[in-house]
Amino acid sequence: MAGASTQVGEISEEELLKYNGTDPSLPIYVAIKKRIFDVSSAKNFYGPGGSYAVFAGKDASRALAKMSTKEQDVIGSLEGLTEKELTVLQDWEKKFEAKYPVVGTVA
Repeated sequence: MAGASTQVGEISEEELLKYNGTDPSLPIYVAIKKRIFDVSSAKNFYGPGGSYAVFAGKDASRALAKMSTKEQDVIGSLEGLTEKELTVLQDWEKKFEAKYPVVGTVA
């Protein structure tokens, strides 16, 4: 079935890196709070050269919470985030849930 997302189950952060858009035969994944979303339908944003390519193949929780595209913020750690940042992250999570299928989790 065209456009159907393949479930990856639970994969490591290292494995997730493969899904960063550089291999055209693989989908593009972004994780939020360890849940992996297939963002392949938004290749123009998350693929190489896209404005959010820095998130591809990674858990972008902290970066999304801080509204940051800095490489050092693109990690899954929520440690030290403010209440406001956690709310921002929750809003992003809802947007992703509405737009992209969940295909697995980060171990």
